[in-house]
Amino acid sequence: MEFGFTLKPDVSFERAVGLARLAERSGFTHGWVFDSHVLWKEPYVLLTLMAQNTERMRLGTCVTNPATREPSVTASTLAVLQLLSKGRMDLGIGRGDSARRVLGKPPTTLAILEEATQVIRDLCEGREVSYEGAKLHLDWCDTTYRLPVWIAGYGPRALELTGRIADGAIIQLADPSLVGWCAGLLRQGARSAGRDPNAVAVMAAAPAHLGDRRRARDAVRWFPALVSNHVVDLVKRYGEQDLPPDLTAYVRDRPGYDYRHHAESGSSNAAFVDDESVERFCVIGEPREHIAKLRKLAGTGVKQFNLYLMSGDEEEILETYGREIIPAMKDVTPTRVVWSAGEPGS
Repeated sequence: MEFGFTLKPDVSFERAVGLARLAERSGFTHGWVFDSHVLWKEPYVLLTLMAQNTERMRLGTCVTNPATREPSVTASTLAVLQLLSKGRMDLGIGRGDSARRVLGKPPTTLAILEEATQVIRDLCEGREVSYEGAKLHLDWCDTTYRLPVWIAGYGPRALELTGRIADGAIIQLADPSLVGWCAGLLRQGARSAGRDPNAVAVMAAAPAHLGDRRRARDAVRWFPALVSNHVVDLVKRYGEQDLPPDLTAYVRDRPGYDYRHHAESGSSNAAFVDDESVERFCVIGEPREHIAKLRKLAGTGVKQFNLYLMSGDEEEILETYGREIIPAMKDVTPTRVVWSAGEPGS
């Protein structure tokens, strides 16, 4: 299993650099940054600093969107960062949640997301594109660098799209049964497009916290509240009958959500979240309990665990993962599904 971490860009420049260096020394292979330009600092400035202060770690947004960030601008930014980092950038992208909501606007459509994703990848990899009536080409980019694309989403249509065009899926959950449900939809999308479903990596992204269970639950209770925004959207679109009860039941009594306190440990946004949902959606407890849960996630096909590093004790968590958890998961590989090029849809 691979390990990544995500920073909320409210940290100082010095701390972002320090955490990135510590994470790389501890065996983390990916470093990600939230993108919500009104709530927090500009993520690409932090990614630039992280690129300058690491050597091997891959870096990217978790996640940007094509509505607040015009696709050719995102492509140009990532292409420059590819030059700076010597080809270590990934694109994490979705429809837009907090970055759009704080502007009073809804997430964009999957059709716009698909077109923008293709445009960004093609431009970064040196191909000419036609976009909104204009032919575009980044003459100066290094065409030897590939841009892996990760798409975030939970619903059947978003996961079908991801399986069809992406290199990886970002699933903001650490509940093995729910991640398994999402992975199944992802694989269906890949199969329908004639792709090997094992070629699309699965990332489980969630907070992890160590030590006393009650304290750990309170530190990460904000996360199921964050996820609830997406669940409410899914219920509106698909209805509860087409979604797993374990995903939808906890949001029925949700009073609302204040994006001014988005992804904030101790926020009142999380007051409605019960202990069971925290335990299911996050990774908490002693190192052996983290290892046990991560093994279950690998059993559903998870290749990368992306640790949301913003609930306190950040240095201790990175060090413990590097000392005890990452070594224990070194030889654990994601469960693969049987697939042949001759099956229907290929």
